[in-house]
Amino acid sequence: MCGAVRLEIDAELREADACHCTECRKQTGHYLVSANVPRDALTVHGAEHVTWFQSSEKVRRGFCAVCGSTLFWDPIALDWTAVALGALDAPTGAHLALHIFVAEKGDYYTLDDGLPRHERFPPRK
Repeated sequence: MCGAVRLEIDAELREADACHCTECRKQTGHYLVSANVPRDALTVHGAEHVTWFQSSEKVRRGFCAVCGSTLFWDPIALDWTAVALGALDAPTGAHLALHIFVAEKGDYYTLDDGLPRHERFPPRK
């Protein structure tokens, strides 16, 4: 939002997911829509302005230290980072493909877009 952190992605963004888990809702104030980006395709300009919160043993969450914008959901042991689509300038080229952790979604909204819904993570193929 403030421009202290700029993201450069050298990969095509396609499918995004909307995570309705309690942690993502508390992090963002609603739910988190993100796209998974290979770490080697992500360049963070202004990385010194990113603050990390270790939300579990396996995951950290990145924010802009200047304005507080949500930037990342980062599974430490994997080779990708989920980039918050709201942090990117349009056009992103991505589209919402599914909802996850709907068992924890807020009681103040409905999901009526017809996209697949998963109580937790989607089944692995």
